[in-house]
Amino acid sequence: MIDLDTATAEDFDAVPALKGRGFEIVRDRKERRRFTSLRQLNEVPGLAGKTEGLGEAVSAGDTAE
Repeated sequence: MIDLDTATAEDFDAVPALKGRGFEIVRDRKERRRFTSLRQLNEVPGLAGKTEGLGEAVSAGDTAE
């Protein structure tokens, strides 16, 4: 499981549903400062509506959603 607040772009790209979006996620995290919910991934360009089922591979904050 990778953490939205510490993972690298390469870590994100290793998750099939996020492949090719690692750079955007890391950039968004720098602007946002941290993710508190997996739902916030929907705000990353290109990921709206594509984050269903990521709770098994990705966590946000102290808990996975």
